[in-house]
Amino acid sequence: MALLEVRDLRVEFAVQGTSVKAVDGVSFDLEPGEALGLVGESGCGKTTTALSIMGLLPRNGRISGGSIRLNGEDLTAMTPRQLRAHRWLDMSIIFQGAMNALNPVQRVGDQVREPILLHEPKVSYKEANRRVSHLFELVGIEPERKKRYPHEFSGGMRQRVMIAMALANNPKLVIGDEPTTALDVMVQAQILELLERLRAELGLAMILITHDLSVVAETCSRALVMYAGQLAETGTTVDLHDRPLHPYTTRLIGSVPDINGKRDLGAGIPGRPPDLVSPPPGCRFNPRCDHAMAVCAERYPQPRSFGLLHQVACHAVDDSGRLRPPSELPLLPSAQAALDAERRAATIATGIVTEMAGAPQPGDVP
Repeated sequence: MALLEVRDLRVEFAVQGTSVKAVDGVSFDLEPGEALGLVGESGCGKTTTALSIMGLLPRNGRISGGSIRLNGEDLTAMTPRQLRAHRWLDMSIIFQGAMNALNPVQRVGDQVREPILLHEPKVSYKEANRRVSHLFELVGIEPERKKRYPHEFSGGMRQRVMIAMALANNPKLVIGDEPTTALDVMVQAQILELLERLRAELGLAMILITHDLSVVAETCSRALVMYAGQLAETGTTVDLHDRPLHPYTTRLIGSVPDINGKRDLGAGIPGRPPDLVSPPPGCRFNPRCDHAMAVCAERYPQPRSFGLLHQVACHAVDDSGRLRPPSELPLLPSAQAALDAERRAATIATGIVTEMAGAPQPGDVP
């Protein structure tokens, strides 16, 4: 049995007298010890999905449909008090803003100790203090620093404190909500390496939320690609990297610089995510998609499986599991216009890069 089973999850927010469908029909499983990536642009529903699992939605948010089962127990059917008993004991979360998540007027050791004493009443203060020291050693912080305050730590060290807090009660599931945001590249690499080591050593199941596919490829075996509150594509990180089927996934991968690829600025993704108060009909990506056809604007594509774990929701994918190129499709006029504009922009960008490459560099001998 899977550790976590999410089925047809739907989450709505009440905003200014209307309803925003932030998550719409998301389903997935997480096995014990598995690392799962949740990727997509800002506002696509990644964090909302995580907060729904943790039972930490803001007051104007509610789960309007579906189920979330942890170890076979339906979390959506629990009262807040029942859910609080599972939070941190069975599942925990690493928030993306450590400086905002930590209490600035409490010592970090006290904050890591708090969930131990709260959820494990039989543990003495002395034993809890010993466990805090061990947790600090585990995440690479000297135990003596537990008496310091959050402002006395660097950004990377504060994130390590958050990881120690997430592990305080030995949960089976840890959710990392963009845990490397606002950290420099070297510290990002250290935090990701730490998470991967702890997952392997402690047998943790982990959900890693990010908008960076390269981070997922480094740390996760499987990933879910979200767009506008729905799943666009799911599969192993190898499948998504080597054989992406959804145009949105292809665009996300193309937006990551390749040091071995062509020297260009990359195509990016034109336009912006839709307003979820009134999302577009059919596939929600169709206004930005260079593969969009009439059927894309009329009917949401049902997810189809191509392989054991690879699943995609896209009308442009044929029955053999091939994403047909735009030249083979009866494109919408808007998609054709966007494609033509992109080709013109790519030609201009290539010319700029070529010109820059041929320009004299500082130190060149005339």
